[in-house]
Amino acid sequence: MSLWETLAGKRASSSSSGTSSSSSSSATDLQDASPTAFEPAPFDPTTAQDVSSFLGGAALPDPSQLHPLAGLNQQTLDYLSLDESALSDLPGGRSALPSRGWSDDLQYGTGVTYLSALTLGGAYGMAEGLRRTPMSAPPKIRLNSVLNSITRRGPFLGNSAGIIAMVYNGINSTIGYYRGKHDSANSIVAGALSGMLFKSTRGLRPMLISGGLVAGAAGAWTVMKKTLF
Repeated sequence: MSLWETLAGKRASSSSSGTSSSSSSSATDLQDASPTAFEPAPFDPTTAQDVSSFLGGAALPDPSQLHPLAGLNQQTLDYLSLDESALSDLPGGRSALPSRGWSDDLQYGTGVTYLSALTLGGAYGMAEGLRRTPMSAPPKIRLNSVLNSITRRGPFLGNSAGIIAMVYNGINSTIGYYRGKHDSANSIVAGALSGMLFKSTRGLRPMLISGGLVAGAAGAWTVMKKTLF
């Protein structure tokens, strides 16, 4: 046996003996470190928590507090409530809706008049478009004619009535302020003046006709208001 083989054999034997000794020592350590006895605690069903334990009133916040205005005092916010003391106190100033003065009358009167005239004008335009188009025309042509008539008659009548209503409410509130009361005379005079002003650029005859029509409409409104409200 050569010197090299002798040295190699000794190294192999020494390494194998070292590996076996280390493995035996690690196994002994694991046996010593393992617990001898493990007993889990018994389960008690009475101590379990159900859904009501985390859905109770104390666990969840009040839903009403999630509102953006939850922390505000509603008694100090004037726009949330219409107080009776803020309403118009002039004789005859109460109308179909609660009013706090000329600004409310201007908004309500102008808005309702505009929408009503717009609806009536659109209905008249639809009937006009259907009447002018022959029955033998294609559906697209009939639809185009109806839409053209609606968009021509509806906005024209709505804008005209809205302007008259705006001027009427302004004149009526001014007359009522200086007279100290609201009555039928105020409405009729305001209607006549607003109608005449609306046609003031067309000549005397159109002014008188327009003033008479608006005055008659204002008189009919005052009679209906006294009858129904």
